[in-house]
Amino acid sequence: MRNQVVSHEEWLKARLELLAAEKEFTRQRDALTRRRMAMPWERVGKPYQFEGPNGALSLADLFDGRSQLIVYHFMFAPDWEEGCKSCSFWADNFDGIPVHLHHRDVTFSAVSRAPLEKINAYKRRMGWSFPWVSSHGSDFNFDYQVSHTPEEIAEGKACYNYDIRPIDGSEWPGISVFCQNERGEVFHTYSTYERGVDMVNGAYQFLDLVPKGRDEDGFKFSMEWLRRHDQYDKQ
Repeated sequence: MRNQVVSHEEWLKARLELLAAEKEFTRQRDALTRRRMAMPWERVGKPYQFEGPNGALSLADLFDGRSQLIVYHFMFAPDWEEGCKSCSFWADNFDGIPVHLHHRDVTFSAVSRAPLEKINAYKRRMGWSFPWVSSHGSDFNFDYQVSHTPEEIAEGKACYNYDIRPIDGSEWPGISVFCQNERGEVFHTYSTYERGVDMVNGAYQFLDLVPKGRDEDGFKFSMEWLRRHDQYDKQ
């Protein structure tokens, strides 16, 4: 790092200039939030099935008595022995949040295609407590563009982040939001993918505050440095 070293007065001047830009960014973010809240809804007509700790569940069951549901699409294919390390990085931020969401009429759950026994074993290994169900055998992950068939991958015509593109893997991350009305009807209100999921990763938000930032420029891909939290060398 070769940042300029200045007097307090010069530092304060630079900080106030940055603060003005940060406040403008916050206003823009608030405006985007209002647009997101005003998005039209689409009815969910397909009877998706999931498996949770107490047996079979419908999408409506995942709401657990609340009117809003956030799903984190956790990359964990049926034939994998452990969950994606990048999704695991995100999931390290999830414990402790659901109880707060409950008090704003929101339920949170991770969903993966892996069988429930694999999910539960990995969840125990990682020491997590957040809700996590299996969509094994369901079209759910495929319909919400986070899982892709071998044919789609071979043809280079998979849809991800609202774009048809070549895809080199069956599983991809995302977040989907649903709402349930008084009649029990379920609606899809929002989904986001790729950099759109950055907002829920607290570690990245902290790294964005420090002089080196995420410090990922020298790698083959941005998260090459990343390990599951039980796989790092001691620091």
